Amino acid sequence: MRTLIVAGNWKMNTSLDEATRLASDVRSKISAVDNVERILIPPFPWIIPVGEVIAGSGITVGAQNCYSEPSGAFTGEVAAEMLSPHCSHVVVGHSERRHVFGETDEEVAGKVKAVLRSGAGVILCVGETLAERDSGSAQDVVRVQLSRGLEGATDDEMDRVVVAYEPVWAIGTGKAASVDDAQEMAHFVRLTIAERFGQTIANGLRIQYGGSVKSENAHSFMLCPDVDGALVGGASLDSDEFAAIVNAAAGESN
Repeated sequence: MRTLIVAGNWKMNTSLDEATRLASDVRSKISAVDNVERILIPPFPWIIPVGEVIAGSGITVGAQNCYSEPSGAFTGEVAAEMLSPHCSHVVVGHSERRHVFGETDEEVAGKVKAVLRSGAGVILCVGETLAERDSGSAQDVVRVQLSRGLEGATDDEMDRVVVAYEPVWAIGTGKAASVDDAQEMAHFVRLTIAERFGQTIANGLRIQYGGSVKSENAHSFMLCPDVDGALVGGASLDSDEFAAIVNAAAGESN
């Protein structure tokens, strides 16, 4: 059985006091949920203080991004090797990185390689825009993002890969994909991985849904046979909301 995984992406939010208080509140509400992998993903400056707050709880810390090189004259960038001692996972290819900052599939692939090289786990985000969905090319877009993003990944490394399906049109809009949409694309992701890496690896791959996930819809997504958790945005800034999403996952985890 795949262990469900719920991660809260705080994006560029919280002060230090807000971050540590939120982490403490989350810890008090979900530290006992041991059948779901739980990750808090704060802004870079708060990774270590948040990690200190949740130490020993079974909750881990993740990072929102990294650079593809291990070191060098890259002012303002952060290497995966700098993050891996403190983070269980690094998010790569989030739609905001792709569409706000213009990251290409090739740049995403370089970051995936960097995270895997560092020993951390990677959460690879894929998803189509509304125009791409309306044109009928959603699966083609996701197939390319997967094939290019995982270029060079080995079979052994795939046990540290999580794929997050996040339709761009559902992120931060309050409009979540339907349960059928989420299941259909998650199943397509699994089929695509099977073509590349084989059925055994595909069966073990964890696929999150992300995009306006809230306590009121989380349970429905967790019921999907190919959805193994959630990458949560805005709702992760509310400890009650995030705890409810984690508990929804726990109720479907065996």
